[in-house]
Amino acid sequence: MVWRCVLFYAFETESHMLGSRWLGVELVEVSLHEKLISAVGSACAIYCVFYVTNLCLPGLAAAGVIASMGASAVLLYAVPHGPLSQPWPLVAGHTISACIGVTCYQWISHPALATALAVGISIGLMYQLRCIHPPGGATAFTAVMGGDAIHELGYMYVLCPILLNVVLMLTLAVLINAPFRWRRYPAGLFRSANEGLANERVGSAPSHEQVLAAIRSLDSFVDVSEDDLVRLVRELGSVDDLLFQSSDHSQHKVSLSEPQKRTIELTEDAGELLKRSLSDKSNQMLQ
Repeated sequence: MVWRCVLFYAFETESHMLGSRWLGVELVEVSLHEKLISAVGSACAIYCVFYVTNLCLPGLAAAGVIASMGASAVLLYAVPHGPLSQPWPLVAGHTISACIGVTCYQWISHPALATALAVGISIGLMYQLRCIHPPGGATAFTAVMGGDAIHELGYMYVLCPILLNVVLMLTLAVLINAPFRWRRYPAGLFRSANEGLANERVGSAPSHEQVLAAIRSLDSFVDVSEDDLVRLVRELGSVDDLLFQSSDHSQHKVSLSEPQKRTIELTEDAGELLKRSLSDKSNQMLQ
């Protein structure tokens, strides 16, 4: 009876880990405090954006608040220090996508083709200009498929409501995250507030060149900043300490100090590749 229970537990554990790995279920726990800040902060931001936008554009009603701002709220309040959440991707990503969306609608009569090109070209330009912001795809989509209320605006859609919404979202993200030192937005404010704490931490950390080389070796966009990677290495003591995480899938929960229990966008596979690459770069530097 005992061995059956042990086998059942082992099977359930392995199935859970395999399911989490293949389905992409996040295994790193975030504190309840952090979850509440993200949820309440995003709700307050969207309410304020809706209220102010409707005061400025009463004729547009609900169309004045573009749906993609809801997606931006997820990034600004759940992943405030992620590269995709920073001011340049937020502002440029939405603005470029809005311009492309309006242009595609006005010059391409086929709705499906116009929508597809608007989203695809927007992604390409965001890559090229280093301002990838996923909600920008929804902004381009809305410019083509948003209905008459949006189409009648023409290129004014870029200024109002898009830039109006974006400026409000950016301002609110700075204000709402400001009281919490560990999640101050943008990431530069967080680094300034915590540089003293970072200098006190003991442990080896990869150099700037090593981190960039490791990320480039993936040949794919990784939504985690250089500072977060270095901080994770410091928390674990050294690059060698970090490598043991990949040997046992039951040890994927990274323990961070309380002020840093927040979401960092990095998949398990990408994390393992970065760990190996960082180790290789460290060995090369030592040689």
